Amino acid sequence: MTSSLPFDSLFQLVVDLPSRRPSPALPQRLAVLFRELAKPHSEGAADEIEDQIWALWISHEDRAAEEAMAAAIEALGTGALDEAAPLLDDLVSRYPDWPEAWNRRATLASIEQRDADSLEDIKRTLELEPRHFGAIAGFGEICLRHGLLNEARAAFQIALALDPHLEGLREILDDLAPENLMLH
Repeated sequence: MTSSLPFDSLFQLVVDLPSRRPSPALPQRLAVLFRELAKPHSEGAADEIEDQIWALWISHEDRAAEEAMAAAIEALGTGALDEAAPLLDDLVSRYPDWPEAWNRRATLASIEQRDADSLEDIKRTLELEPRHFGAIAGFGEICLRHGLLNEARAAFQIALALDPHLEGLREILDDLAPENLMLH
């Protein structure tokens, strides 16, 4: 099963992310926010910066697109996956340069354990927005599901380099440390 999934090419993209530039269509303010996020902060301040990044990622100049994204996010949040799917399919079709549309569709595919589809959408997300710590973490979670511990560890480390305040990832990394794996 694992061999048919595009882990190798996506892993290479993830490893190369620090050298990639985000799409020029993304708000320039994101660069400032990512520099700020990399600094030590209280949990509340870091959460506020993360919230601003997510708000910029889900925003769109087209009001109808924003409303569809909001509806898709709500559907995902309530488990109404059948409602989210057509909204997200339409968003990636109509706005192929919107990284968050691809990321949310990747999330849906991951929830449904359609990992090949999720990986393809994560790839497109990261081609457009190489700083997308959520998509990188999602790649790491799929790697874990397929027993690719080194790839998962690397993905989580890269996500943490972008957002050092993701405590849940830090805990996963601690669990994946070789000395902790020996204990299980």
